[in-house]
Amino acid sequence: MEVPNGIRLLVLAVLTSVGICSCVTNNPARSRSTQATPKPVDSLAPVSSFPVVHVFVALADNVNQGIVPVSPSLGNGDNPATNLYWGAAFGMKTFFSKSRDWQLVSSSANPRGGVLERCVFKHRKRDLFLVADAYRGKEISQATWDFLQAAAGRPGDLLKADNVEFNSDGSAELLVYVGHNGLMDFKLHSAPQQRDNRQRRTIILACASKQYFSLPLKSTGATPLLWTTNLMAPEAYVLSAALDGWINKESGEQVRARAAKAYDQYQHCGLKSAAALFATGW
Repeated sequence: MEVPNGIRLLVLAVLTSVGICSCVTNNPARSRSTQATPKPVDSLAPVSSFPVVHVFVALADNVNQGIVPVSPSLGNGDNPATNLYWGAAFGMKTFFSKSRDWQLVSSSANPRGGVLERCVFKHRKRDLFLVADAYRGKEISQATWDFLQAAAGRPGDLLKADNVEFNSDGSAELLVYVGHNGLMDFKLHSAPQQRDNRQRRTIILACASKQYFSLPLKSTGATPLLWTTNLMAPEAYVLSAALDGWINKESGEQVRARAAKAYDQYQHCGLKSAAALFATGW
């Protein structure tokens, strides 16, 4: 398969830039099969009085994931503070904490199994909250499963911020996965089934996510707003740009264009290559 020039440059640069993709497409030495067991939940996800976004971040992990190794601090899946996808300059927590549009309103440690840190952000101009969970690197299969379960409508946690209450997981209108594409390394033996008739949307920022997530996502009933077709760096500027379009109720193609523009701005891979990297819808 011929690799586009922009993506080839991206891969070649991985050894010298902390912002470059850490995915590999074939890693038989670390490939494994895993079975995640969903928790039995009888109730449906409550409906919040305002929009909620829930982001599931699998911390980069040099040891436990099939990635091109990054520096020890960036690839320490047990330390969110320095991790490539959380505490680094373009990581979820750092980037959104410095955003003009988002305000960090709370941060808590170990809010649920496998999650090292949870941050809650509030949009500065809209009645909108964003919940971001940093999963321990070795818990990437749990992060993947929890994302899919939320997309299917699994009830989540009751949260309180700025004196208002809202729910996470299936109560969110938009569910997001960020990190290495763990489905390149392991297989899910089942997929969460849609629990209700709500119209949730998803963003999956991981290498070749459309190829690997299509089947399990289909069963959740959620609609892909943005996902990827090839190797990429799942950094927070892409999500920030996509959220701007989603908040403004733009079309999937408009959100895709925003993501491509942001990706080219930071990765300098060419707008044409960046546009080919993202997809929207089925």
